[in-house]
Amino acid sequence: MLYPNDRILRLALRGAAAYGLSWFDAHLWAYAEHYGLQHFFSEDFQHDRLYGSVRTSNPFLPTEKAQ
Repeated sequence: MLYPNDRILRLALRGAAAYGLSWFDAHLWAYAEHYGLQHFFSEDFQHDRLYGSVRTSNPFLPTEKAQ
């Protein structure tokens, strides 16, 4: 289980401001960024976009749109 700390909260605030993310999405992104995840799967983020060092993919897109 992961718990927020000062660094995560500050990173989430920066992510919300820089990328226009909701508070919940900014938190998810901040954990991925902080812990070095390179790829994040979510239907809520823009497909194949790089947020900081984290690339996002929408796993629910039809195959032809995902490429």
